[in-house]
Amino acid sequence: MRVRVPLEAATRLINHGPTTLLTSAARGRVNLMAAAWVVPLCADPPRLGAVIAGGSFTRELVEESGELVVNVPTVAMAEVTYRAGRGDGRDIDKVLETGVALAPASHVRAPLIEGCIAWLECRMRDERAVREAYDLVIADVVAAWADDRVFVGREWRFERHPELRTLHHISKGVFLAAGERIVARPPA
Repeated sequence: MRVRVPLEAATRLINHGPTTLLTSAARGRVNLMAAAWVVPLCADPPRLGAVIAGGSFTRELVEESGELVVNVPTVAMAEVTYRAGRGDGRDIDKVLETGVALAPASHVRAPLIEGCIAWLECRMRDERAVREAYDLVIADVVAAWADDRVFVGREWRFERHPELRTLHHISKGVFLAAGERIVARPPA
């Protein structure tokens, strides 16, 4: 079940580097794109960076609305994620093309993608020089959600639900799945 994640724990949803699906909405259009380069930048306040190419439809919608949602797909969504990373949303309806179901977000107009295991609702920061120089969109997380079957005690626990592991893009539709949990002993 989707449960609210306290903002101080929001960046834990992506700190292991999963491939994500970004949703954006403006002018009555919704778009999604696959994004492997989404990283936490600050935990307090929760802030992230997402590389979104200048000139892309997603970038256009994000700049117009000032909002986006970072959705974290599962291994079961590998084909959806790969298809979302191909083509231009101006030419094709990626929501229709991928067959994803959408749900309304709580704080932004961009929707959540059903079937994912984490959702970060974000508002873009006014960092135009960074966007133009590096295609890096910097955004504040204003609400965060996770699937409580695998996000337990503010950490990922995939061992009981391996089908809900996250994807990590390698190249050309090849992904790795989040792997074994290893706990290091504290230093003496």
